[in-house]
Amino acid sequence: MQNEQLPDGVQFVTAADGIEEYRLDNGMKVLLLENRGAPVATVLVLYKVGSRNEAVGYTGSTHLLEHMMFKGTPTFNKARNTQIAATLQKIGADFNATTWYDRTNYFQTVPSDQIELAIRLEADRMRNSLIADEDRQSEMTVVRNELERGQNEPTEVLDEAVYAAAFREHPYHHPTIGWRADVEGVPTSRLKAFYDTFYHPNNATVIIVGDFERASVLELIGKYFGAYPASQTPIPEVYTEEPPQQGERRLVIRRVGELPVVQIAFHTPGVLGQMNVLSNEDLARRAADPPTENDIYPLVVLSVALSHGITSRLYQSLVETQLAVQAYTNTDQHRDPGLFNAVAMLRPGGDLKKVEEVIMGELERVASEGLTEAEVEKARQQIIAQQAYNSDGTYAIAVLLSEAEAVADWRFYKDYTTNIASVTPADTSRVA
Repeated sequence: MQNEQLPDGVQFVTAADGIEEYRLDNGMKVLLLENRGAPVATVLVLYKVGSRNEAVGYTGSTHLLEHMMFKGTPTFNKARNTQIAATLQKIGADFNATTWYDRTNYFQTVPSDQIELAIRLEADRMRNSLIADEDRQSEMTVVRNELERGQNEPTEVLDEAVYAAAFREHPYHHPTIGWRADVEGVPTSRLKAFYDTFYHPNNATVIIVGDFERASVLELIGKYFGAYPASQTPIPEVYTEEPPQQGERRLVIRRVGELPVVQIAFHTPGVLGQMNVLSNEDLARRAADPPTENDIYPLVVLSVALSHGITSRLYQSLVETQLAVQAYTNTDQHRDPGLFNAVAMLRPGGDLKKVEEVIMGELERVASEGLTEAEVEKARQQIIAQQAYNSDGTYAIAVLLSEAEAVADWRFYKDYTTNIASVTPADTSRVA
């Protein structure tokens, strides 16, 4: 679509594989993907703010604010019987919001004839949310209950401690839900300042996937979101680098329980292969023209080959031998450098030292001997199949696009399976 055919204030940027990118004059990014499989559409608003944008004293603020964003605006509120949840429920919407290290997103899947309501609601709470102290107090108890439930899960407790040890300076140090004292003590004024800092159109991407008319949707986006100016001051950037780790770090947590857990973590690059924190401008430039070599894809393949399925290496060496009841690995795919984790849950009285030796031995064997072509091909196909399953429906696709946008841009999603398919056994040996 040419710019002269677009509403005022909306510019076409680029398109590929059915995904169209637009930009509003206020800096807000728009992604559209038509999917006519059912008369529904998912409207998702991604804000590039997550726990990486927090610091001591207000950790968990992004997540707490996410809860409070459902409390209403002058237009959508309980007093008028138009509160956000009730309004969406009346039209049969499926809605929610989530927070993670690099982003917060708000989304609803609605009947196609209700897209305007979804856009109007999201635009309204972008700048008009009621951040009231009584709401903070009630939602604080909800979030604290979430935090306490997590503290009863041994693998979550260990994972939180591992990240705190691995990242001493970078904000991946603290969990997305925040430290308990901050969750309980952060003042409402601090949450309001956080909202006024990050909730602006030039820090957001609107993603619509489903059954819609392009011209109509762009008109609505321009009408409601285009009414807001860009933030008066630049959105604050994260610039804290995690310095190179000098030597092994070990930690032990002793709690009541029968099943010991071992976790071993290694530093890995960000999703675009970088080992440093990039500014928004540098990230956008690298995402538009990504490097030909990116160790993230071999790390993902390595992770699946090591622990996905009963024939995987760690399952065979740990679970089949009855050293552990469960073993898995995962690779962070974050905006900034993250971790590759190997985790094993042992049987009661299990040999922690032996399990650690087995995990390290398998990694060393891959580094020296490599995975077989059959192992790599199996892992590639598993990942590609999972990506297909995860793309079933308008909501699923919108979420995948938003995750890509949060850490790189939508092209990371578009090219993901192609890049996975190109991974070789030599690549997995190199990253191991």
